[in-house]
Amino acid sequence: METENKSKQKENHTKPLRLFKIEQAIQNLSYPNVERLQKELEVSRRTILRDIDELKIYYNAPIEYDRIKKGYYYSDNTYFVRNMLLTESEVFAVTGILPLMERYNNTPLKNTITKVYETLSQMLPNQVEVQSSFMNDVEFIADPIPVIPEEIFYSVFKATKLHKIMKFDYRSISATDYKPHELYPYKIYNQKGDWYILGSVPNHESFATFTLARMKNIELGDAFKPDPDYKNKIHIDPNFGIWNNNSKPQNIELIFDKSINTYILERTWHKNQQCMQNKDGSVYLSFESNQIQETLYWVLHFGAAVTVINPPELKELYEAEIRKMAEKLKK
Repeated sequence: METENKSKQKENHTKPLRLFKIEQAIQNLSYPNVERLQKELEVSRRTILRDIDELKIYYNAPIEYDRIKKGYYYSDNTYFVRNMLLTESEVFAVTGILPLMERYNNTPLKNTITKVYETLSQMLPNQVEVQSSFMNDVEFIADPIPVIPEEIFYSVFKATKLHKIMKFDYRSISATDYKPHELYPYKIYNQKGDWYILGSVPNHESFATFTLARMKNIELGDAFKPDPDYKNKIHIDPNFGIWNNNSKPQNIELIFDKSINTYILERTWHKNQQCMQNKDGSVYLSFESNQIQETLYWVLHFGAAVTVINPPELKELYEAEIRKMAEKLKK
């Protein structure tokens, strides 16, 4: 029974594409016969004949067989399959990609993705019938994403690909103006929609990370020889932050209130986490990371529903930040 169900599921996924290919073959090839369609699609003769009958019955395809030329053709040359049925699971898969596309909204890649989407749309029939109201029932909400000028985006990618030294002006998160920088670019990261470039700083045995949205006036210089051992010299934690940090990973220990225990338990916050519910309903979460500052920002958004246990450094930063906020309330 299980094998039969799997076969049916596979057939439901492959049939629409197979029907489309048969339709295209009859339209574009010179009188294809069953044997040629079998070879093209790698299915049995029985499957081809069944598919042709389905195109005739359910899609009103004017398919005829020419006994002299021994192949199929359309008696109406203007015909093509106008109705392509999508199952609910297929619609879900397509719409599930949309949040990923949001990551490119404020980058030049958005135009490229749009062109690809338009090309695919032109390949589909004019009418698409969806067997679900899913598209109307779901809406994706994306985080605000900074705008990256086209020349910045492509310059960074070009420099990284060709191993070119980059000179640029950069405005740090708390600065009021731009300062000149030089970088040997090694790797580009996209974290939560933001784009970053990690590279080595000339005349320093250190690596630094820069946000593309804060860069301007990029100039590409001479080529450089990449350090083959650079991966062992960078200290980042992609789970919590891509900022290079030479400090050793520390054990982060947190207690979350019962009020949000399900929210904490149902997610994987870090690949090496330990997460368990205590008898009183609170949740214990621990993991190792060297991204103390980024962890602090993450912890703060839980407000009074979290208690920092370890390390002492994170606890002190957390308490100091709370005191600063309390002082502002007094003003």
